[in-house]
Amino acid sequence: MRDEDEFVAFARGSRDRLRRTAYLMCGDWERAADHVQEALIRVYVAWPRLTRAGREYAYARKAVVSVVLDHTRRRSSTELVVEADPQRPADLDVAELVSARATLMQVMTALPPRQRACVVLRYFDDLSVAETAKALGCSEGTVKSQTARALDRLRSMFDDSSLGELTLGAGTW
Repeated sequence: MRDEDEFVAFARGSRDRLRRTAYLMCGDWERAADHVQEALIRVYVAWPRLTRAGREYAYARKAVVSVVLDHTRRRSSTELVVEADPQRPADLDVAELVSARATLMQVMTALPPRQRACVVLRYFDDLSVAETAKALGCSEGTVKSQTARALDRLRSMFDDSSLGELTLGAGTW
């Protein structure tokens, strides 16, 4: 039996964390909200068996990762924005931290989807290698190699930068 109130409370409580994870993977807040909505639909379908096992959030996080990765495989994911939204502030700001964050997000979008997922889950969601492997449905060795490749690529992008070495945990991302 499905407990609607319990699901609604879970969705409200976890939506922001899931949206942050989706944003770090796709680089767009609106698209991240769409991904979370689709993931919560998947969670709703599986809700009766999740509440008995107590794995609601882990399942929801895996659903978000799957939705984002599925979306990157679709042809529609190559859509480009033609004009900037005049109501949104510019991507870059004077503050160095904001500039570093924008640069990091730009470099993150250049990573292949699986490498991006590994970096987000390992360093932003603070999951272990085993937890990341479980969330992505792959081996721990794959998580390690994909993470190492992603970090090498991120480091190479900042080698010639005036920002120097960027520490992933340095601020609120």
